[in-house]
Amino acid sequence: MQGFSDLMGMLQMQVRVYHNAKVCGQWQINEHELGATCFHVVTEGNCSLQVPGQLRCQLHTGDLLIFPRELPHSMGAIQPSDEPQVHLNYQANSALSGTGMLCGKVSFAHPAAQQILDALPPVLIIQREQSAPWLDPLLSLILTASYQQHSAGTVVLDRLSELLFIYALQHHFSWEKQHPQSSFMALYNHPRLVKALAAMHANPQKNWSLAELATTANQSRTTFSNSFRSVSGWTVMQYLSWWRMQLAWSLLLQGKTVANVAEQVGYQSEAAFSRVFTKHFKLSAGEVRRAPQKFRQPPLAKSVWMPDSRK
Repeated sequence: MQGFSDLMGMLQMQVRVYHNAKVCGQWQINEHELGATCFHVVTEGNCSLQVPGQLRCQLHTGDLLIFPRELPHSMGAIQPSDEPQVHLNYQANSALSGTGMLCGKVSFAHPAAQQILDALPPVLIIQREQSAPWLDPLLSLILTASYQQHSAGTVVLDRLSELLFIYALQHHFSWEKQHPQSSFMALYNHPRLVKALAAMHANPQKNWSLAELATTANQSRTTFSNSFRSVSGWTVMQYLSWWRMQLAWSLLLQGKTVANVAEQVGYQSEAAFSRVFTKHFKLSAGEVRRAPQKFRQPPLAKSVWMPDSRK
């Protein structure tokens, strides 16, 4: 999964937990920010989920719900109650039964995130029993942090939630290996094509030929070209160009000159690089380099540790 790791590192992902509490009574939690990338995990108990036009189901302890771009939805109590909705602190109400809900918003500093989000279904649910070995340990650590509040609690929860989201992406795209769909993310699970991806990632400045990349993947040129397109929906050179542009964006935000970036991502001509960059991002390389703060994700607000006051 080295190619997947390369991509995740480029995104500069940040997670802010905006709700982490036990919810009791006749409770309901609705969408937080339509269009944003968010997730919910049931840390204790169970709840109902309704996404109009998509699905209606129940979620149980350890189930993870992801919205690549948040849709209208509601989560609520399964058992009817005459008690009003309350959001309670874990530590102060450890003996009280309720549904533990952790909700987070995911932000990305790099536009490559859009291709990943596009490759996901509108609603992604990973059930606890489907998650292999990674969800239970993270859930245990999240609960420990929730019950034992300390000065680093907000940072710990945000980082654990970040790991949760990355593992969920890896799990989903690994699952797709057994249920193939045309998506550029499927490349990162292909046993032979990943070798070519690793070569392109390691040496983006090289003037790669289709024949060289096919040899790296231990395939004939025709087989390599056809399998790459069948798996991803892209040609090999489309992917190489895309990867180079993602690297270029990051390098320009670091303050490197356009000429230097062009050379680092395999273009002998600054003009040729600039044309491709502008076509890809609808912005000139010079614009991105001159105003890096404008194109970075704004700093996240402080995470919410105590129960959310929104009802």
